[in-house]
Amino acid sequence: MTSSATPTAVHVRAPGKINVFLRVGALLDDGYHDVAIAYQAVSLYEDVRATHADDFSVRVTGTVELSRVPTDASNIAIKAAQLLARSTGYRGGVSLHIDKHVPVTGGMGGGSADAAATLLACDTLWGTQVPRDQMLALAGQLGADVPFALTGGTAIGTGRGDQLSPALAKGQFQWVLALADFGLSTPAVYNELDKHRDRHAQDIFPASITPSVDTNVLQALRAGDPHMLAETLYNDLQAPALQLQPSLAGVLELGERNGALAGIVSGSGPTVAFLAADLDTALELQIALSAARLTVVRATGPVHGARIMSA
Repeated sequence: MTSSATPTAVHVRAPGKINVFLRVGALLDDGYHDVAIAYQAVSLYEDVRATHADDFSVRVTGTVELSRVPTDASNIAIKAAQLLARSTGYRGGVSLHIDKHVPVTGGMGGGSADAAATLLACDTLWGTQVPRDQMLALAGQLGADVPFALTGGTAIGTGRGDQLSPALAKGQFQWVLALADFGLSTPAVYNELDKHRDRHAQDIFPASITPSVDTNVLQALRAGDPHMLAETLYNDLQAPALQLQPSLAGVLELGERNGALAGIVSGSGPTVAFLAADLDTALELQIALSAARLTVVRATGPVHGARIMSA
């Protein structure tokens, strides 16, 4: 379905995310793992601007390392635009400009945010008026984290991580993020986890057990209590990420020595997220980590999912 009145340009902003809890279950037939994730969208954003074109192209700028971001048809934003065009019968193209502020291959869902923002931007630009449920289904085809980048806030993801249910989170949480100057491949980290389980504990997570998010995590989020949440932060991918990049252990120790309530590798890493008690503590931690010559940014959560900034 296409509307007759469409804008000439659309700007959409979508957030990165932190997994405050990630339990990995069995490997599924489709190559993904059965997971249970507590997502929180945070105030690091990807900005996608879309204009009409005859074909599909993308240009990328930003404040993060961009050398690992493709600008050909393998870019997830191009895939998102082409998927939307195919599913709606739209016959034109789009010119995309992505301004990136979420670390690349950093475990914070920057590519997923690009895809979500592109879906919303192109739907608005083209006037295709895709219903919300269908948009979420398209997002799930692009990647397990893409539906959450559309919805934002705080949510529980199950299945591949794309089956979402909202979670109540009170107030704001203060995060200090230590960014690495290298990336970690998500498939490589999962593969390391699988190899570890095969070697040491084949029955650690039998296929009959479905992973779930601990109730203590949900209670901490509902209470808006960073001290409670710090006690419940958990990531099954942290150990394999540390195995692949042992230097991350030193970053975790440094943050916790300098006032963080807790630190956690975000997703498959290598970004390390530190939870602070309040804004003052977060500022002090940011200064301490910066003095240790780490690249550090502050962020708050939860924040909105993908939304139109201008059209």
